[in-house]
Amino acid sequence: MALYLKAAEIMEKVEGKQGALKTLVYDSQFKNIKQLFALVCETQKFSSVLQEIIESTKLLRHTKLKMPLAKVLVYDLLIGQGLKCGGSWKAMMMKHRSRLQAELARMKVKQKVSRNEDLLPCSVKHPAGDQLPRYVRVNTLKTTVEDVVDYLKRDGFSYLGKASRLEDLSLKDRYFLSDLHLPELLVFSPKTDFHDHFLYKAGHIVLQDKASCLPAHLLSPPPGSHIIDACAAPGNKTSQLAAIMKNKGVTCQQLANQDFLKVDPDNPQYKDVEYILLDPSCSGSGMVCLQDNTSADQEKEQARLASLASFQLRCLNHALRFPSLKRLVYSTCSIHKQENEEVVAACLQQNPGFRLVPLLAEWPERGLEPLPQCLRASTAKTLTHGFFVALLEKHSEPGNTNQELAVQISGPEVKPRNLPSSEKRPAASEEDCEASETEDRPTPVGGQTGSKPNNKKRRKRKKKKKGAETAE
Repeated sequence: MALYLKAAEIMEKVEGKQGALKTLVYDSQFKNIKQLFALVCETQKFSSVLQEIIESTKLLRHTKLKMPLAKVLVYDLLIGQGLKCGGSWKAMMMKHRSRLQAELARMKVKQKVSRNEDLLPCSVKHPAGDQLPRYVRVNTLKTTVEDVVDYLKRDGFSYLGKASRLEDLSLKDRYFLSDLHLPELLVFSPKTDFHDHFLYKAGHIVLQDKASCLPAHLLSPPPGSHIIDACAAPGNKTSQLAAIMKNKGVTCQQLANQDFLKVDPDNPQYKDVEYILLDPSCSGSGMVCLQDNTSADQEKEQARLASLASFQLRCLNHALRFPSLKRLVYSTCSIHKQENEEVVAACLQQNPGFRLVPLLAEWPERGLEPLPQCLRASTAKTLTHGFFVALLEKHSEPGNTNQELAVQISGPEVKPRNLPSSEKRPAASEEDCEASETEDRPTPVGGQTGSKPNNKKRRKRKKKKKGAETAE
């Protein structure tokens, strides 16, 4: 029964706009995350159908159930794989099964359809996500791209080489390609299923959307760096960072399950942190599987976005306080300017010692003005989920603040380095963007060994500069 109670709790929060589905599922710490995620996703997909059945049969009045719990129970009873509970609750639902089945059959007759899926609204029945390629990141901590390609070819897939343009990613059947932007990413036709595949179960491949792979790829920390993955859950970007740094088995990662905003940047433990990946809780509006097409209260939605943006700006400002920080990637799985360009612009105005680095000149979708140095992603223009990425770097001399801070950029475009490494970073709370709340959520911090900055030389330079000023 715990499965249905937890699913109902998450359904209630999702429908009340209190968080994004995936974040709520992962934050629940339920013992079988995959089972819970599948149940909540499917129940939400059939939500309007289930509500009509429940209301038509007056199930709530007869059972005293609340709507979220009734939905998950009715879903598994009528559409899913059968109730997974026993005792009085199962007996209660079985008592009403005939009436519920009759109502479902009546709806099909009325709409002249034969399958349950045909009852769904068009926006749910054919979501944009169903047309997106299946992206698979090779886990180079355990294998190589070449070995995975060879294994898949022997498994009946046909390899077409490296894509040269975006249109190449529209694949069918069992054909696949190497991505044109990310070397460790393989691209398959939509809905290609790897959940039961040996490579997936063995951890040799990670099912991760291309847009979600961008932040770690663009941060591209060199060997010996100390890194913080400030909002890591379930940890796909964390493992990707470890892979970029050629670490064996993610031994370079230290987990710190705590609130990132409560981490003291001046703590000696973090004195060598040079790179931060910050992917804080957001609206999740770019995640196709989480998009809600129902009409929402615009006033409440704007208030929610404003609250999220405030939280994101606090996280970003806090991250820039780490004394040895060189570069930071800020990313969200949101399509809203309030959570993306506006947060970055406000941060640059408050932190004149940092500037934007132009990213991937060949990328087809840019940040909204005045921040075209940033990247955006979308189903239409990049064949991915909606995403936003900005790369900030520290000035060598943050003295001149007379320029337009919101549109500062560094010199030439910087592309990710393909360097080996060891690494430092956390893992712990809100994720792969699937993010939600405005509250301060546990956002992890972690660490590890790496090269240290030359503080003595820095102090000497400062003394020389001060002496020169005194002499004048």
